[in-house]
Amino acid sequence: MANGRGSGRYGQSKVGWEFFGSELRLRREAAEFTQQELGMRVFCSGSYIGQFEAGIRKPQLEVAQRIDAVLETGGFFTRMCEELINNSPFSDYFAEAAYLEGVADTIQVYAPMFVPGLFQTADYARAVFLGGFPFALDGDIDNWVAARMERARLLEHPTTPMLWAVLDENVLRRKVGGAAVMREQLLHLASLVRRRRIGVQVLSYSAGAPALGGLLKLMTFTDAPPVAYGEGPMTGNLVDDPALVAKCGRLYDLVRASALSPEASLDLIQAAAEGCADEH
Repeated sequence: MANGRGSGRYGQSKVGWEFFGSELRLRREAAEFTQQELGMRVFCSGSYIGQFEAGIRKPQLEVAQRIDAVLETGGFFTRMCEELINNSPFSDYFAEAAYLEGVADTIQVYAPMFVPGLFQTADYARAVFLGGFPFALDGDIDNWVAARMERARLLEHPTTPMLWAVLDENVLRRKVGGAAVMREQLLHLASLVRRRRIGVQVLSYSAGAPALGGLLKLMTFTDAPPVAYGEGPMTGNLVDDPALVAKCGRLYDLVRASALSPEASLDLIQAAAEGCADEH
């Protein structure tokens, strides 16, 4: 997966979820259920059953448990779902969002505090993890950094997914890891923008109160509805209700409209990097 698109969940082949889906289709058809009929029995839509079968989306564990009960498969899908979830290098609350990043067509993110994980350098990521987990073992920190760098392999593809970020000015001013680490991070960010691999706008302090108070990520897909992901301390919330996703999209549009232009944002990123150099 040289371009990072062959894996829905980083560090784990998407084949696992595709196998889950193919087995689900076989067992469903053997039970003579349509996708809509099975969906009604496990309390989700028929289109979601289709997305599970295609490997586009993964079911929550409780949905897998209900599938086992309806299809009388003796816990087969529950055990497979648990195994795939446990093999993820990410926290439970982020695992599905990480999977969806790998199959998304577009990703838009508002970041109020840190450079988004997909754009982080290894040293910056290490500093972020050490800030949140100051007593973690070095081996654990190394594994978390490696998983984050694996996520960043999405950027190896020249155009897909389309990535756009709005960064609060806090992200540029907070010297995570010290001046040298921050300078490297800002230069990396500027390089991605100049290569036209990502789009970045900065929400400056002068913009006043932002429409969003926390991290928000919006993702769209070729064969599935869009989703929104928000995050708090040790928690994450994946939203797929169309009305709520639309509201999140409008909030993102408000933040983006208040941000500096891409050109002015790049100038500010470069200036912040030069400021770090002066301190070094």
